Amino acid sequence: MVVNRKKKANKFRGSNTHGWGSPKKHRGSGSRGGVGNAGAGKKGQQKMTTKHNLREYIGRYGFTRPPAVMIIKKTINIDEIEKHIDNFIAEGSAKKGKDIVEIDMSKAGYDKVLGRGKVTTKMKITAKEFSKSAIDRIQKAEGTAITIGSKEPAVEEEKKKVQKPAKIKK
Repeated sequence: MVVNRKKKANKFRGSNTHGWGSPKKHRGSGSRGGVGNAGAGKKGQQKMTTKHNLREYIGRYGFTRPPAVMIIKKTINIDEIEKHIDNFIAEGSAKKGKDIVEIDMSKAGYDKVLGRGKVTTKMKITAKEFSKSAIDRIQKAEGTAITIGSKEPAVEEEKKKVQKPAKIKK
C-alpha cells in the first residue's frame, strides 16, 4: 500500500524552528548579529550615541611599529641652546673661550640641531646632524657647525655643489 507523506516544505510550515531545536540555531550569522559595524542603525540607539560623539570608527585601525625598528632622534633648537648655555657649561658638555662657546651636543644627549630662534652669541657646535636653517643661522652669527664624523665645518648643500664647466660643441 502506498503511503502519502507530506513534503518537507509543507511539513515545517508554521514551525518556528524547522527542525533545528532552538529558534537561534541554523540562522547563519543571524544569532551573532552581523559583522563589523552592523547594528549601529535604527535599533542600536545606545551604539549610535557613542559613535556620533566620537566621530570616528570604534575599534582597532592602522598598525603600530615595533620599538626596536623605530629610530627616534633627540632634537634641540638653537634658541634653546642659547638659553641653556650655562647649564651645558655646568654639565661639562660646553666650554667657554675668549669670544666663542664650544658645545658638544652628543655629550649633552642630543642628536640633531634645528634652526628655530635667533643666535646672538658666537658658538662652535658639534653634533651628529644639523638642519639647513640651523647651519645658516650659526654661520650668520659668525659661528661654526661641525658634524660628528667629518672634521670640516658643515656647509649648506647649495654651497657644496660645484658647477661643471659647460661642454663646447664642435
